[in-house]
Amino acid sequence: QVQLVESGGGLVQAGGSLRLSCAASGSISSIGAMGWYRQAPGKQRELVAVIASGGSTNYADSVKGRFTISRDNAKNTVNLQMNSLKSEDTAVYYCNARGVVLRTTLLANAWGQGTQVTVSS
Repeated sequence: QVQLVESGGGLVQAGGSLRLSCAASGSISSIGAMGWYRQAPGKQRELVAVIASGGSTNYADSVKGRFTISRDNAKNTVNLQMNSLKSEDTAVYYCNARGVVLRTTLLANAWGQGTQVTVSS
């Protein structure tokens, strides 16, 4: 019922920038919150950034001041601008949507397939 598709991942040198995008599709009335998670090999999945429908944001301490999350409620898209990238940012980045309203149905959680970000030093 809900599809999340990420784009924008790739290989970048330390200190460089990337912009990730995620588009949600389906019979969507509204999405309460959208965000980005990441997971490196052998490590726990962690929250990177989240933005609510009203615009409030929250960031992991490790990315504050470097990453910026934004969304377009009308288009059901979310972006992550990543600047001053470090080797430790290397991971698969996943788009997440919570509180997805589909007509009369509320979907608690939805995930994209992930996009690889590799930062070389």
